Amino acid sequence: MSKKHPIISITGSSGAGTSTVKVAFEHIFRRSQINPAIVEGDSFHRYNRAEMRQAMIKAEAEGNRNFSHFGPEANIFEELEKQFKTYGETGTGKKRYYLHNDDEAAVHNKRLGTSLKGGEFTPWEDIPPGTDLLFYEGLHGGVVDAKAGVDVAKWVDLLVGVVPIVNLEWIQKIQRDTAERGYSAEAVVDTILRRMYDYVHYITPQFSRSHIDFQRVPVVDTSNPFIARDIPTADESLVVIRFRDPKNVDFPYFLSMINGSFMSRPNTIVVPGGKMGFAMEIILTPIIHKLLENKKKA
Repeated sequence: MSKKHPIISITGSSGAGTSTVKVAFEHIFRRSQINPAIVEGDSFHRYNRAEMRQAMIKAEAEGNRNFSHFGPEANIFEELEKQFKTYGETGTGKKRYYLHNDDEAAVHNKRLGTSLKGGEFTPWEDIPPGTDLLFYEGLHGGVVDAKAGVDVAKWVDLLVGVVPIVNLEWIQKIQRDTAERGYSAEAVVDTILRRMYDYVHYITPQFSRSHIDFQRVPVVDTSNPFIARDIPTADESLVVIRFRDPKNVDFPYFLSMINGSFMSRPNTIVVPGGKMGFAMEIILTPIIHKLLENKKKA
């Protein structure tokens, strides 16, 4: 953790909806005129798309049915920790981009004068000096790998977990990957099963380390996510917001500001699903301002 160069990390599984949280942070940064260094979690994958396919074939041949993007074998956790540590100490570091498709590649090719394709990485670049904070969004913003001696979470000043209940998470992933990425439902289910070991050991433990968790809970039947045809809407959901340390949380203020909210435990507030983005901005804005105040004092 660093007072001079704060780090904010948004972490959640594939299909969890971290992009929704990213939009809320973008609104906060824009209104508050904050200049963040943005780091994408996918950029710390170990393999590009073609290499990952080959690595999966090799793992399968060796009897490893759990090789996935969720675990340490397919990521460079040590480089992610180094990134956070370096930024916290100096306000600088290195970043790159994983190009999800050819449209993203075209944008960066124009900027860099390269001829990259979707599924590849851009070269590592220096984070420009003078940023106000580092903002990470991805799978492993609070990961710990005790075997490798890696502890990413300890460098993070604000760790936010995005954790829909698992059936909803699977529905969102299946719908996204079939509709937007062209995978069959069977292939997506196979991916979910293959990732389960790493999901249990490297993804979910992060949410016990996070400062705040946002968990979307549908109020419609999601008992069989593998046949669901629709993703429950925001109005068909509640959002459970858990604070690790409720000591200085102004719950009466949040309850007065967020219509329809209520407390379910001394450290937990529940809000209507449609108010999730608003709740995030109400809750997170003063925390971010406090980090920047501490930065100025330091």
